[in-house]
Amino acid sequence: MAAALAPGAIPSPPEEFARFSLGPLTIHAYALCILLGIIAALWLTLRRWKARGGQSDVIWDVAIWAIPFGIIGGRLYHVFSSPDAYFGPNYDGTGDPIKILYIWNGGLGIWGAIALGALGAWIGTRRAGVRLSAFADAAAPGVLLAQAIGRWGNWFNQELFGSATTLPWGLKIDPSSPNFPAGYPADTLFHPTFLYESLWSLAGVAALLLVDRRFKLRFGALVWLYVVIYTAGRTWIEAMRIDEAQMITISGITARLNVWTSLIVLVLALLIFLFCLIRSRRMKGEDFMYLPGRAPAGESVQDGVEEAAAPTKESGATAGAHATPAEKAAPASQEAKASPEPAEAEEESPYPTADDVASPAEEAKVPEAPKQN
Repeated sequence: MAAALAPGAIPSPPEEFARFSLGPLTIHAYALCILLGIIAALWLTLRRWKARGGQSDVIWDVAIWAIPFGIIGGRLYHVFSSPDAYFGPNYDGTGDPIKILYIWNGGLGIWGAIALGALGAWIGTRRAGVRLSAFADAAAPGVLLAQAIGRWGNWFNQELFGSATTLPWGLKIDPSSPNFPAGYPADTLFHPTFLYESLWSLAGVAALLLVDRRFKLRFGALVWLYVVIYTAGRTWIEAMRIDEAQMITISGITARLNVWTSLIVLVLALLIFLFCLIRSRRMKGEDFMYLPGRAPAGESVQDGVEEAAAPTKESGATAGAHATPAEKAAPASQEAKASPEPAEAEEESPYPTADDVASPAEEAKVPEAPKQN
């Protein structure tokens, strides 16, 4: 299991890179990675939302709810899925609950971040008058981009790495680090699971953008595709990790809690994605961005608007060719009805005119009798 430090091995950063002082403040690289991820997610989501015809203010209205909720949810999930450090083994009270506030130690659990972050986004979208599914579809690639960046915080902390490996890109962990597993030689290399997940997430961002550009997914289809992509990668990456975690046995198979969670969510997300995909195709022409009655004045963002446009000249000519005689005569009668009457009738003369006086010949003319058959 041991391996000498290979030329292509990934070194861990020195301690002074993981945290440094800025005046009276201590800046943690883990927190900076999370912050950079949030900024990148907001930037990409803003571009995508505006490209879909949305107003930029909506992004900030939703972000002030989704981001704090996501951080709180992520921390709570981590604490209760790895409770020993905070409450002691079997909650015997020997832990240190104040460490719950130290998000740079242990980090955030993605499932809690997604769950409470979605709740915060729902509150924000309801207040802004937009559909949660529309906002989530616009934000999905940005959220995955944030995860790709945030994972580098594990590298700075030298944590959450995988099992030992002899691969040339193995990760070198400082033997003096509290996260270095007991019983391993000092020169052991480990799978850089942070890098695997970061690269998987970046590939997922590219896939989501390409799929959305090609198929114009709506009504939540894209965000559930994001969940499918992420959980598919998280399942095998999580299985490689050797850090302490809660183990669950199902049907005789024992695996980490996050492995089972990823598998279950993957199956559910795939089913929901297929449902949303069908719904997205059936609801072309529907307003997919705003809640009923909440669209800004003078705006209507719809799918398939171009398909509902006025008929072309060719289609009009074709329709005319198949019209009945009564239908062809209808426009002429409508034009006659629509023609304006003279604004003022001419005043009649009190004296008879030449047209009013019949000639003697005309008066003497006798009408012809009708012919008998």
